[in-house]
Amino acid sequence: MFSVNYTKFIEMDELSLQKVPFFFIIDFLGEKVETYQESEIEKSGLLIDFQSFSNIKNKQESNKKIEWKSFPETLESFKSGFDKVQKNIRLGNSYLANYTRKTRIETNLTLKEIFYHSQAKYKVFYKDFFVFFSPETFVKIIDGKIFTYPMKGTIDASLENAAEILRNDKKEKAEHYTVVDLLRNDLSMVANDVKVDQFQQIDLIKTRQKDLLAMSSEISGYIKPEFNNKIGSLMMNLLPAGSILGAPKPKTLEIILDAEGYDRGYYTGVCGWFDGKNLDSCVMIRFIEKENDTLYFKSGGGITHMSKLEDEYQEMKNKIYVPIH
Repeated sequence: MFSVNYTKFIEMDELSLQKVPFFFIIDFLGEKVETYQESEIEKSGLLIDFQSFSNIKNKQESNKKIEWKSFPETLESFKSGFDKVQKNIRLGNSYLANYTRKTRIETNLTLKEIFYHSQAKYKVFYKDFFVFFSPETFVKIIDGKIFTYPMKGTIDASLENAAEILRNDKKEKAEHYTVVDLLRNDLSMVANDVKVDQFQQIDLIKTRQKDLLAMSSEISGYIKPEFNNKIGSLMMNLLPAGSILGAPKPKTLEIILDAEGYDRGYYTGVCGWFDGKNLDSCVMIRFIEKENDTLYFKSGGGITHMSKLEDEYQEMKNKIYVPIH
């Protein structure tokens, strides 16, 4: 990370040591960190819908016929950054880099309507600035045990034998192995007895455009005593999230900042709910942001030495969806 906001991470430690419930939101580089105690969430304009916490009282209904158009960049434009990533991989500077793009979209839905009508494990509407609907847990802490669920590898669910194709695809498999190894190492910084509990399980993600299959694993360990009830210190050690950065982390961060050429901002950051004892947090992916009244969908995928330009371009486009069905 660059200019990390240490003051806010210390504030997170103080709240969690006092067992005060709070919601937090951290941008990709750890520069913007916000905390909201339960009484402050209502006034903040945040809408949160996690399985572990929700401040949604009444679900809003709409009979709108949904209009949705995306305007992806050209293959040539995508190739420019892709080639920079591949060059660094060939030089041995990285072996997995998560390359992301921003795509202009048009829809007749507001960001708030997208929040209410999308279906996902984690959803947040942030002050008419962005909305996300993420399927990806970052870390959970339950009774002193920490869990993470790296998600890497997606495929169109309509393909015949899609799950088997995904599990056995050499590139997707290598990418998944790398992320599992990376997150196992990351977890070992803050936990003991770290192990992979489940490997390459397949999840179905339903969307209006198409159904996707995604591959995930489960890793767990026991929080080290020095990190007990220190949510800020824990996050500072684990971020940025390996699944949306790559490996090795410091050099790969330099590579993607150069290759992407845009500010991720809160996209691929993390947010979470600490209930006074346990933690549930997610990676902020499947992300739509408003910029000067124009909407942009940020998406991407992992690049390895086996990646093919056309396949990665297609995966980036496949992820431009809202899970409304």
